[in-house]
Amino acid sequence: MRYLFGRRSNAAVTTCVAGLLWLVTFLLAVQTQDDLFEQFPLVIQCKYNETYHTFYLSRISQDGVATYQASERIAGTITLDGKAKAIGGEGGGTCVGKTLAELRASHQTYDLKR
Repeated sequence: MRYLFGRRSNAAVTTCVAGLLWLVTFLLAVQTQDDLFEQFPLVIQCKYNETYHTFYLSRISQDGVATYQASERIAGTITLDGKAKAIGGEGGGTCVGKTLAELRASHQTYDLKR
């Protein structure tokens, strides 16, 4: 009984509360990450130099910038409320300058359905 209501009990409660707070924070971070992956399309199709390219979602940074990558080292970025940009010196194509809404409206995106 002494440990249940004594000083060691307070340390155990503090440790338990800290662990629960960490778990809640972790679960919220995972949920937020899942939400981002559901908001971006899995694939974006663009035409560049008379060739159609399929850009696959490669990563989403902490600041919400999604990077899409195709073969031949061609890549681009886009945000939920921004416009598509080419990475590197090469630019152009049918995706650059369009928002996600515009890409979806022109049927250039493919979403993963769960």
